[in-house]
Amino acid sequence: MLYRKMFTNLMSWKNRKSRKALLVTGARQTGKTFLIREFGRQNYENFVEINFITEPKAAAIFDGNLNADTLITNLTAYLMAPLTPGKTLVFLDEIQECPQARTAIKFLVEDGRFDYIESGSLLGVNYKEVKSYPVGYEETLRMYPLDFEEFSLANGVQDSTLSYLKECYEKGEPVRESIHTTMLDLFRHYVITGGMPAVVQEFIDTRDIGKVLKIQKDILDLYRQDIAKYAQYGKDRIKDIFDSIPSQLNSQNRRFTLADIRKTARMDRYGSSFLWLADAGVALPCFNIQEPKIPLRIGEKRNLFKLYMCDIGLLCAASMENVQFDILNGDLSVNMGSILENAFAQNLKSNGFDLHYLNKKNLGEIDFILQKGKEILAVEIKSGNDYTKHPALDKALNTKGWSLDRSYVFCKGNLERKDRITYLPWYMMMYFHQELLPNHLPISLDLNGV
Repeated sequence: MLYRKMFTNLMSWKNRKSRKALLVTGARQTGKTFLIREFGRQNYENFVEINFITEPKAAAIFDGNLNADTLITNLTAYLMAPLTPGKTLVFLDEIQECPQARTAIKFLVEDGRFDYIESGSLLGVNYKEVKSYPVGYEETLRMYPLDFEEFSLANGVQDSTLSYLKECYEKGEPVRESIHTTMLDLFRHYVITGGMPAVVQEFIDTRDIGKVLKIQKDILDLYRQDIAKYAQYGKDRIKDIFDSIPSQLNSQNRRFTLADIRKTARMDRYGSSFLWLADAGVALPCFNIQEPKIPLRIGEKRNLFKLYMCDIGLLCAASMENVQFDILNGDLSVNMGSILENAFAQNLKSNGFDLHYLNKKNLGEIDFILQKGKEILAVEIKSGNDYTKHPALDKALNTKGWSLDRSYVFCKGNLERKDRITYLPWYMMMYFHQELLPNHLPISLDLNGV
């Protein structure tokens, strides 16, 4: 079984005294169903599962009266399995196919006899109208492809090695050269493999890139089929955008340009198509900002953006050139810059960051501007040997009135600090995390004077 950090999130949810239903979403093929099954079987006396695609008749459980007693009677009659109060997890998979089940969750959670996890692909979870969303009775977790740390563990990198690398990262010390070289090589394999669990497992089992590529192309075809199935409007426009992501990223400024799809294309007609792909988790938008000031979202230019693929392996598979061979031979040079950027966009997003970049005429472009708590971070991704040359970053650091708290350059070199810039090897992106709020944040409010 591939190690997934999401398992820890599921355990945290189970250990809460007052549990809502848990909705696990994410792009297709990220491993949601498999992980929930393993979690349920390991942590509950009774685990039952309903898949609304393979079992369409199960939707009848939620027809008619939605009071808890009726619903549970219907559930037990359909499942023909023991459901022990306090010891049972009910897993409702492909929940988007039964909107009435989403509505019923409120009453089942209020009843409190069993725990409930729902799961659905973001490609479909919002495509059917839900009469009444279970607001206050449902919390959401989003699942992403394997990040580089999970990929490293899957490939046999020891916990002690990862601990050593994290210590180097935290102390700002260079990594031993033998480990540095090995991790760079593993990172190149991650770039062509990506993080889709079935692809990673095939890579581990066979080390056959041809077989890996076949699974990746099957997943891309599945995404195209789902666009046809779930998109209510503008199916052709959505498919055009999806298929053009590799070529757009390979353009000089990597910015998405509608004219490259069709000369007559206009943002007011295509805007909802971009949103659909982003909401589906298939594409990751990275918005331009006017200047690096908190909060970054206020300065977004929503009509200027880059569009990354949700998984770096899928991007490589969607590219027409034989990029896999070049990458395996150590070529992540300038013409590979878009691929490298996509790997970072994917991992930064799964690590909790919103994606922004900075591009101004008199300055140039900085690949990522990130907000971490109250800090603003400037991040450059360098693919070649000249990674110490970054004129846009230098200008930004010296621009009056801008608050860039820390700046980083990810590169093939070892860890090093020069002036106001920290150089980090590519693989250390696994320690680049957003600050998360605690689950419980008590506050003190004194109203004696009112």
